[in-house]
Amino acid sequence: MFFFFPLALGYTSGVKFGGSPFVTMAIGGALVHPTMIAAFDASQVPGYEELTFLGMPITFMNYASSVIPIIFAAWISCKLEPIFNQILPSAIKNFFTPLLCIIVTVPLTFLVIGPAATHSSQFLAHGYEHIYAASPVIAGLIMGGCWQIFVIFGLHWGFVPILLNNMAVIGSDSMMPLLVPAVLAQAGAAFGVFLMTKDVKLKAIAGSASTAGLFGITEPAIYGVNLPKKRPFVIGCISGAIGAAIIGYFNARVYSFAMPSLLIFPQVIPPTGVDMTLWVTVFASILSIVLAIILTIIFGQVNGETRVTAHDAVKTKVS
Repeated sequence: MFFFFPLALGYTSGVKFGGSPFVTMAIGGALVHPTMIAAFDASQVPGYEELTFLGMPITFMNYASSVIPIIFAAWISCKLEPIFNQILPSAIKNFFTPLLCIIVTVPLTFLVIGPAATHSSQFLAHGYEHIYAASPVIAGLIMGGCWQIFVIFGLHWGFVPILLNNMAVIGSDSMMPLLVPAVLAQAGAAFGVFLMTKDVKLKAIAGSASTAGLFGITEPAIYGVNLPKKRPFVIGCISGAIGAAIIGYFNARVYSFAMPSLLIFPQVIPPTGVDMTLWVTVFASILSIVLAIILTIIFGQVNGETRVTAHDAVKTKVS
């Protein structure tokens, strides 16, 4: 479901912006078309020859599970739709208006929206390098607090080349450990919702989402639980920032690639053997989860539900 987010969001965005939802859904389909995914994979290979469209270079991104690009694309399409309807004769506009919306919007998305997101990602990635060199703690606060926000906007791809380059050149990477608390804290916030809510459906979603989040799959927790409830998402970001700052202070690194999750801890062990950085990473990750759970229970206000304390229960009974 989350891989095909551009399709689902294409439809709902078309409805929201007052256009044809099936046209915007088709645009979302173009973003995750197997040919475009294959083109993105090919663009990551050394020696890749840049493709052009009408003389303009194409910057490929992996739009699977992305949110913002299709929303912008749908908005543009819905603005073009009434213009084409006014220009075209009524006899042909039912066919040509959707066709023209797709013909204009899809290339515009690949040529403008994609590169804009890519340049923003690169700017953030280089900014991280400078900040980490100046203060690993501040870098931890920023990456731990903002990583899931970067993921929502698709800006996280700009960090991947730096991470992979560090692994290839230096043999270790400082960024990946900072992301672990950011991921696990969202799982903790979702579990806090699971403990708080009395809504049976929400409890089922939050329970499975928190489990998936522990293993690095945070989309169900973010989009299904935390982000719609707002406060749990913010709490997850704050908890992740605290854990990442602790990891940054001790300069923990990974020495082989793994996705940020509970499974990453073996990758933190240096070639010389277990040291303090492993235990700090484990401690900070668990702290992020526990902190997110506690803060969500206290401040989450899930569905406006409030916890009934013993004092409140006594007052109610007396009344």
